Amino acid sequence: MKKNCLLFILLLGFTHLHAQTIEQYFERIRNNTAELTAFFAQMPKGGDLHHHYSGSVYAETYIDYIVSKDYYLSLNTLKVDSTASLDNAKISTLIKAGQWPMYKAKLLEKWSVKDYDGVSYPSDKQFFDTFGYFDIASSQQLDVGLLELKNRAKAENVSYIETMLKTIPLTSALKNINRSYNEKLRQADSLQDEVLLTKILDSLYATIIDSGAVACADTFNQTIEALHKKALIDDGSFKMRYMNYATRIKQPLDVFRSLVLSFISASRSKLIVGVNIVAPENDNVSMRDYRLHMLMFKYCHKKYDSVKYSMHAGELVLGMVKPEELNWHIDAAVRMAGASRIGHGVDLPYERNAYDLLRYMASNKIAVEINLYSNEFILKVKDDQHPIRLYYTSKVPIVISTDDAGVLRTNLTEQFVLLAKRYPYISYRDIKSFVYNSIDYSFIKEDEVKEQLKKQLQNSFTAFERKVLANK
Repeated sequence: MKKNCLLFILLLGFTHLHAQTIEQYFERIRNNTAELTAFFAQMPKGGDLHHHYSGSVYAETYIDYIVSKDYYLSLNTLKVDSTASLDNAKISTLIKAGQWPMYKAKLLEKWSVKDYDGVSYPSDKQFFDTFGYFDIASSQQLDVGLLELKNRAKAENVSYIETMLKTIPLTSALKNINRSYNEKLRQADSLQDEVLLTKILDSLYATIIDSGAVACADTFNQTIEALHKKALIDDGSFKMRYMNYATRIKQPLDVFRSLVLSFISASRSKLIVGVNIVAPENDNVSMRDYRLHMLMFKYCHKKYDSVKYSMHAGELVLGMVKPEELNWHIDAAVRMAGASRIGHGVDLPYERNAYDLLRYMASNKIAVEINLYSNEFILKVKDDQHPIRLYYTSKVPIVISTDDAGVLRTNLTEQFVLLAKRYPYISYRDIKSFVYNSIDYSFIKEDEVKEQLKKQLQNSFTAFERKVLANK
């Protein structure tokens, strides 16, 4: 018994020394970008939980698609089309004329942030506009795109992705729901009459169900599950799951219908694990209907209480909107809507009850998805302008994510490099805990899958740390 205890103490001491040595090495390199990049590229990074499919595929892939289809390119606007018009030319014609390399370079700049000069166009517009430009390609060849994301993730030691893939297509019956609901919903919201709003939502919900919502969601689920299986997305070292979403810049009826379909879908599939809401938070419609959207989430949660959801909240800065519009979005997402995670959370310092909100998030284990380069590019927020220290010191669970790696020309490794260089109070142990958080706070439904990923992560960290120390 004494020998066993002594052996346990020695092993514990070795493990502690091992971790300390890694910490010491990490502190020596944390101001060197190249050394940090090599370190984090090889470090196991768990999951990427704030991840948009169409914005994560690099523009080169979409360009390869339009070339393969020999689409038409407008020489003035760079709009890509499948049909001819007066100002466009076939891509094959441009290739034969030797002009394609120039136009391809221009498309890369339009379909991503490549070579963005920081002054010619608002950075947030540059980012969000790209999605409309490459939509003609991003909705095609999903298997190719998903495999690209999987292979890239595995190459940088990411074992899980939770991606927002696509909206649920509507049947004709669902498209033809009476548009008068828009005025009714907005009127109830303007009165801040939640009882009246609930009655209207009850009526609209019944109409959506009667219009075949369950069958529509099941058809969508079958499509995604078949795609996932055929493309061989899951394997022994990598898993991918999907998030449904509604687009917040649409009319209230459209948003609620998308949410209902999204919740139904997520409640009936192991692969579709949650719901989100997307599009610029500072858009006029997004700002006007924000409270209404939160109450829609609350309503859907009561109907489908097993479905988890994250929410883009607080992706705002002073100057982008009026000061009084910065002080309640995160709180509403967390307390009113009941989000399990929030994405971005940048305007936290302006929240009217910031400290109480932080305590609430910490005690209720509501994670924040930190997207450092995204926040820097879109919002121009970095270094100590970013509220990450508020979340960190308040013990709010943190996960590190990419947001839209393709549009932003980045990856998860770079996010950890930025984290280490900018925030010296965050240690290697902290970073390691953030990685584990990406599995613990994922929406994976199968316990065995989550446990497998955690065990894999543990083994990968052991191998990684040994490899680093072997060369030091």
